[in-house]
Amino acid sequence: MSTPTLNYNAGIRPLWFADLKRLPVLDYYEEAFSKATGVSLTVVPPDAPRQCSILGRSKSALCDLLLCTTAGSAACLETHIRAQRSVAEKLVAQRVHCFAGLTVVTVPVLIGGRHVATLVSGRAFRRPPTESDFLKVLNLVGGGVDKNWAEQARQAYFETPILTEERFEAITYLLNVFAQYLADYAARCATAWMDHEPSAVTAAKQFVQTHVEKPSVHKEVLQHVHVSQFYFCKLFKKATGMTLTEYVARVRVEKAKTLLVDPSLRITDVVYTAGFGSIPRFNSVFRRYVGMAPRQYRATLQSRISL
Repeated sequence: MSTPTLNYNAGIRPLWFADLKRLPVLDYYEEAFSKATGVSLTVVPPDAPRQCSILGRSKSALCDLLLCTTAGSAACLETHIRAQRSVAEKLVAQRVHCFAGLTVVTVPVLIGGRHVATLVSGRAFRRPPTESDFLKVLNLVGGGVDKNWAEQARQAYFETPILTEERFEAITYLLNVFAQYLADYAARCATAWMDHEPSAVTAAKQFVQTHVEKPSVHKEVLQHVHVSQFYFCKLFKKATGMTLTEYVARVRVEKAKTLLVDPSLRITDVVYTAGFGSIPRFNSVFRRYVGMAPRQYRATLQSRISL
């Protein structure tokens, strides 16, 4: 049986927004974030919306009421588009202020340097609102729908959370941490074995996970599953959406990311412990998958730990 060619320039199958939305950790974190901060959290696609339906999930009584008016709906959509474009262009956390005086924090989720989702915090005031402030908003939406709507809007307006600068900074930090965790977690899930897949594929994944440091793991995994190379390659690709080479690259990068957390380990130690074999190969694969060089990734981790 011939050994498959190790092509580390092969593209790694990208993860998309739909992959993230399937992760159960999202629901848990959204609930925990709301309880901890007093504002909601929504995970949205990276592209700008074409309608206001996504804003209906803001869990803000005030925003829901504003969306009932033509002017409010248009203004909310414009704010959301502006927020999405800003975070997509700069790829760092952004604060956007809307016509009603509310502030929203947006943080990009980056996987392999690609913007695959945006974390959007609930709307909050930066200072206590006044009656004059409310009347200005009421005027901007043409007085609202009716008298009952105006009373509901008034109550929702003055019940909207008020956050100090310190709390906004803390929320931004939490969202940044979760964005990084979500990207890492999604990548790990992509390499994990799943139920209802062919036994040969599961066996191959388990073998790679436990022997990834071996340079010859590609050859050994084929011997381990006792399946012909041609049949196994087709089977693995169909079950996982990636080649065996791509899968091994993912697992090695995830192992390297775990090792880079330890500042006492040299880069050369990480390279060979993760099974890359050479520093140039490691740098190339790591940068393509993570979107930054290994040393930059380590520095980013250390800066977050030291905050």
